[in-house]
Amino acid sequence: MYSWIFVYLPDFVRLYNHESRKWSKVKRPLILKQFMNCLLLIVAFLLSAPTWSMQTSGVNSRLRGVSAVNDRVAWASGSGSTVLRTEDGGATWKRLTVTSEALDFRDIDAIDERTAYVLSIGNGAVSRIYKTTDAGATWTLQFRNDDPKAFLDAMSFWDAQHGIVIGDSIDRQFYILVTSDGGQQWTRVAPYKLPPALINEGAFAASGTNIAVSGRRYAWIGLGSADRARVLRTTDGGKTWKVFETPIKSNQSSGIFSIAFRDEMNGVIAGGDYQKEKEAVDNLAVTSDGGVTWKLLKGLSGFRSVVAYLPGTPSLVALGPQGGDYSTDDGRTWNPIAGPGVDTFSFAHGQRFGWGAGARGTIGRLSWQ
Repeated sequence: MYSWIFVYLPDFVRLYNHESRKWSKVKRPLILKQFMNCLLLIVAFLLSAPTWSMQTSGVNSRLRGVSAVNDRVAWASGSGSTVLRTEDGGATWKRLTVTSEALDFRDIDAIDERTAYVLSIGNGAVSRIYKTTDAGATWTLQFRNDDPKAFLDAMSFWDAQHGIVIGDSIDRQFYILVTSDGGQQWTRVAPYKLPPALINEGAFAASGTNIAVSGRRYAWIGLGSADRARVLRTTDGGKTWKVFETPIKSNQSSGIFSIAFRDEMNGVIAGGDYQKEKEAVDNLAVTSDGGVTWKLLKGLSGFRSVVAYLPGTPSLVALGPQGGDYSTDDGRTWNPIAGPGVDTFSFAHGQRFGWGAGARGTIGRLSWQ
């Protein structure tokens, strides 16, 4: 390690290096310029880091679903049939009534300020999908599961009419629903159009983000809970599917918890073991060929239940109950995000901010300047 002594004279600075035992003379304007450049880099780094602004949800439920629309409107969902909506940027959150039954709403997807879908989980008839088109004043039950073995996990939408739902596999057959009419009909993809599932393979219902969609035809589903973690992919709107191996560690409590793509080729998967939230063992990988192959990376500081791209950029956030990390280079390097842990997160469309939500009604707005 170099040790320097600075001697300031009118026109230059003399620096003494103890290791070489030599003095060097540097013009003061040059060293001041270098100092200012370093200072600007530090300031730029601090300003570019995502920052939390915590808000009051008014509930104590565990919130596992969130969907941001714009700078004013966002939706959130969770246990105890909880559905929340803000129309003032999170200054206030209003609780909405979907049903009098006690359901666990693990995912919510907003199409616009007034239209949203909410999905509940559980075996049999408690796995459902509801829809509102009047900002949550009324809700229509679109789908009630009638298979006692089925268990819905998450959903995503290409647009207002086309959507997809993933559930846990049944008898080594994947359970995927699709709609092309805004949810008036949800149809199961025929098992013969899907590869066989591994024993116990499914998707974790932890953040509503284990399905990523792109364009009008592409979708990827991150899987786990089996002896290998894999990714399902469709390139024709859910009609046919292929499955690809990943290096993510997987067992009954671990695997891929979240998947995100910034275009049809570049994507990221994150997760870990939800029983070991402080560990980050083989829980991050990226692809540059549309999900066919995946490269294992390091850098996360714990289990992460959601990963999301800052819209239109290669920058990412990865968040979990114990905290979060961010990257500006497609996941190659990461830095910690100061603030709380959350279960789920959603950027507003085309914006540099979004909302995260988690245990005990935690909710906050994350801004990336």
